[in-house]
This record gives sequence, structure tokens and C-alpha cells, in this order.
Amino acid sequence: MKLQTRMQPLLAFARRKQGQRVRLVLLGKHTNDGLIAKLLLYAVLSIVAFLYLQPLLYVVSTMFKSLSDLIDPTVKYLPRDWTLGNVAKAWVGLEYPSAFANTLVIALFCSIIQVIVCAITGYGLARLRFPGRGLLFFLVVLTFLIPPQVYVIPLFVIYGKLGLLNTPFVFLIPALFGQGLRSALFIIIFRQFFLGQPKALEEAAKLDGATVNRLFWRIMLPLASSACIVVFLFSFIWYWNMYYEASMFLSSDFTPLSIRLDSLEQVLTGNTMTHFNIKQNPVTEGAKMSAVFLILLPPTLLYMFAQRWFTEGIERTGLVE
Repeated sequence: MKLQTRMQPLLAFARRKQGQRVRLVLLGKHTNDGLIAKLLLYAVLSIVAFLYLQPLLYVVSTMFKSLSDLIDPTVKYLPRDWTLGNVAKAWVGLEYPSAFANTLVIALFCSIIQVIVCAITGYGLARLRFPGRGLLFFLVVLTFLIPPQVYVIPLFVIYGKLGLLNTPFVFLIPALFGQGLRSALFIIIFRQFFLGQPKALEEAAKLDGATVNRLFWRIMLPLASSACIVVFLFSFIWYWNMYYEASMFLSSDFTPLSIRLDSLEQVLTGNTMTHFNIKQNPVTEGAKMSAVFLILLPPTLLYMFAQRWFTEGIERTGLVE
């Protein structure tokens, strides 16, 4: 009896310690350290990930569905009869090799040009002192705020007189002069990056006799590699997916994938109805989703390859602030 009386405080202390350990595991020392908080966070992230991936899952599942699966409302994500015929139809309907080459020429070369031109412009606005610098930067920001629908007709007339319509030069030449797709945003990114660099680098280089040209190409531009990657990826994706500008300046002689996707319904069904009269046709749904997948695949692979450098570039350029 006396032994049990002596053991009761020890048992109570052991139960308190066990309760504290359980509470520490479930709740943690801080709000986000416990098991409950982590489970809630994983649940929220899983829901958000599903909302983002659900359209892609629909595209991938639909592109492998046969005709019987497409017209069967009980078939959702997993086809009963897998087929690659939709991919073949999309490949032929898009004229994928030629359309892919046209899109790649526009996206790749325009992106490279924009990286170089916007870096030079951003460096000049950030580091060089000259009259009207503030006004020039205001005009750059103004071009970013004006929608393209405002000046697309004058550009169409100018390109027509110069004989540039239906050629990739309608995008290459503006990019060369700092007026490409979203060039103002890229100039701002480079300007903010160069403003954040220490002036001691320039002063030390000038003491060694470096000119402005040598200073930019040998010192400042290599330091801006993270910004270059961000600008290149953004520019490449926007040029790859552009539709409005391509539909205004390009025709059937030189069509990117976005234009071919818009006319894919007519190619598959052989009708000549206008866009507003075309109804959803479940028979061609698999081919259309296959075309979407073929268009999304190259930029997705590019992003997967450059994901680490892209994330680092976002952090270093200050876009997350």
C-alpha cells in the first residue's frame, strides 16, 4: 500500500510528460510545427495542385480516348479503350512540323533579341546619366500600359507598306528596337536589377580603364544571368502562346501553332462555318486535346529543364517583392 502511494506521483509525472510529448507532436512548439498544421497545409496544397492540374489531366486523358469513350458520359479520366489515333489526327491537322518550326523561329530568336536589347536599355536607364532619362523611362512604362489593340492597325498599315506581313520580321524587327512583346516589362526588370548592383564594381572597373561598353559586356551582363533567364523564359512563353498579334500579321503562308489550333476544327470536320457557329463536337474532342498537348509540350519541357535557374532568377530580380 505504501509502495503504491509512493508510485502515484511518479505515475502522474510520467503521464504529464507523455501528454506533453503528444501535444508537442500534434501542435508543435510554434503554430506551423505540429502534425495537425502540417496535415492541414498538405491538404490545402493538394487541393490547389489538383485545381491547377485538373485541366491538364483532362487534356491527357481525353487525347487517348476512343470514339466510344468520348461519347460515353460515364468515362471520366481513365479511358476504357486507349488509342493514339487522336495524336495522329492532331499531328496532321496542325501540320505540326512546319507550324512548330515557324513558332520556334519566332519564339526563340525574338526571345534572344529581347534579352540583349532589353538588358542594354535597362542598364542605360539604371546606370548612365543623360538628359531626358526620366522621360524616356516614363515612355517605356507608358508602352507597357497601352493595350496592343490601340496601335495594331497603324502597325498593320506600316508592315504592309514595308512588305513585312506574313513573315517573322513583323516580330523580329520590333524586338530588335526594344518594342517586342512585353519589352517594357523586361526593361523594367533589368533596370531594377542593375540598380541593385553596388557602384563599387563600376568604379573599380573604370579605374582599370574599362569603357562603358566593356563594363557592360564583361561585368554587368554576366552578373545579370539570372535576370536574363527570367526574361528569356517569359518572352519565349509569351511568343509561343501569342494569338492576337499572330492572327493580325500572319496568314496561311506562315502560321504558328496558335493559328493552326484555331483552324483545327475546320480541318478535322471539313466545314466552313464561322467561329461563332461552330458547336462542340465530341467526335473531334480527342484530336483537339491532342493538339493542345502537342503545343504545350515544348514550353513545358523547357520550363522543367530551367526550373531551378528560373526560380533563382525570380528571387534575385525582386519579382517576388
